Formats: sequence, C-alpha cells, structure tokens
Amino acid sequence: MRIRDGFPGQRLRVLPTTVVRAAAKEGPTSRLLVTDAGYFPHAANHGRVRRHGAIGTIVIVASAGRGWCRTPGGLHRISATEALVIPAGVPHEYWADDDDPWTIWWMHARGPDAGEFERDLAGRAGPDDVAVVEVHDLVRVVADLERVVQALETDETYPSLLRCAGAAWSVLAQITADAAAGSPVRGEPVRAAQEYLRTHLDTVVDVAALARRFGLSTSHFSARFRAATGGGVVEYAKRLRMARACELLITTELPVSDIARSVGYPDPFYFSRQFRSVHSCSPTDFRRGIHDRER
Repeated sequence: MRIRDGFPGQRLRVLPTTVVRAAAKEGPTSRLLVTDAGYFPHAANHGRVRRHGAIGTIVIVASAGRGWCRTPGGLHRISATEALVIPAGVPHEYWADDDDPWTIWWMHARGPDAGEFERDLAGRAGPDDVAVVEVHDLVRVVADLERVVQALETDETYPSLLRCAGAAWSVLAQITADAAAGSPVRGEPVRAAQEYLRTHLDTVVDVAALARRFGLSTSHFSARFRAATGGGVVEYAKRLRMARACELLITTELPVSDIARSVGYPDPFYFSRQFRSVHSCSPTDFRRGIHDRER
C-alpha cells in the first residue's frame, strides 16, 4: 500500500488556503508562491495519485534512490540526482521504487513564473508531458530546496513567503538551465570550450581547431554548442570580448586601441564596429556615457 507521508525524519509544510489566497493576490508572491514543500528521506512505499493533476507545478528532486512517475505521456524513471517537474493539471501517479526507495526534496509552486518555467521545460523535454532533468549541481539545488522548507517552517508571514519564493525561483531556474545545457557528460566539451574562450579572449577563434581540441567534428561541435548556448561559437566569443571591453572601458583609462588588442582585435576600427553592433554606440561614447552618469 502506498502512503502519502509519515516517514521517519521527514519535514513537511502546507500553507493554509486563506494564506495562499491572500499571498496570490498581489506582490512578488502573486507571480511565484510555494504552497507545499517537504523532505522525505528513504521514503519506502511513498506514492501519490492525482487523476486530475495538481493546481500548481510539482518539483521533486531525488537526492538518493529512485522512483517512478506515470502520466498520459508514459512511464518515467527518476534516479538519484534527477529532478521531476510535473506541470499543473497533468494527471499523474508517482511512487518510490520498491527495491531502492527515493529520498526526495519537493515543492508545489504556482503563479505566472512557475508557468513560464513549465513552458520552457516543455519546449526542451519533447513530446512528454513531464520533464525529467539531470541536475548538474545537486548540492546547490538541494540547499535551495532546504531554504524553501525552512522559510515555510519559520512562519507564514509575508517576509518568509518572499524568501521562500526567491529560493523556489532559484530551484526552477537551475533545473531549467540544466535542461537547456543537457547532460553534464554530453555537455562537457561545450563547457570546456566556453572556459577556453573566456580565458583566451585575445586568441583568434577557429571553430574547427576548437572542435579538434575537444575530439569532435566541426559540425557536431557547432551543433552541440548552439544547442547549449543558443548561438554560434563566434558570436559567443564576441559577446565575451565585448563584456570584457566594457569592463576595461569602465574601470581603466586605457586607450581604445589597447583595449581592442587585449580582447582580440588588432584593428581598433574593426573593434569599434563590432562594439557598436552589440552596444549600439562606439567604445568612446560608451566610456563618455559612463563618466557622465558618475557626475
């Protein structure tokens, strides 16, 4: 027989309906409000059935063990270091694995911001109606979920609900970012390339050479990079260079030509054109505008 709660060492908080209604009316909590949250360690025989789905978004992060979720879209396995996100209104059943029951941190969130994260995940998860995402930094996500639970454990005042919403937003952002980046193993060449580009701003960007450096064909590397970052390698490098150029324009008195060379542009006129394409002004005008605001 499956049980909803009652596990040794568990933590569980549910907001009263009156508090939910008041907090959802206005202010930041009207955009993202956590109504339920908890921690179930080694939750043997845990399970829930919601034939009409839940009012809000359900987030379950497995820190150990494994579990299962069945929806109209199919049967989904959730392993340790994975997050399950069930959109509002999706009929579902989930349960802890009989042989290796999961340990989970979980929350229910509602509001427009939760819906935005749902839609972003749906666009990346494919045809299924839930998202199962490999969490890249489990310690950080769990820490934020613990902050969610702690805030609700403190009291039901507006400050606590705000702190709870902030931690919940971080949880949803991290999970959605991890879904966008893909598997840590598959994404490692891209992350390594990003780090290389960040530390070699003055080096000519050679996509084919980068691909060879990380053991991939040029086309495969370029496709992975675009999927993970939303753009091409050259454009990504240009954005990094322009961000560094802005920093130098703000914090130093270096001539524009020296700044151009330090971020990989031997020709200061070409650098200025590239800078203008990103910031809609010349480097000199950018610096002048910063100085004018400081007066």
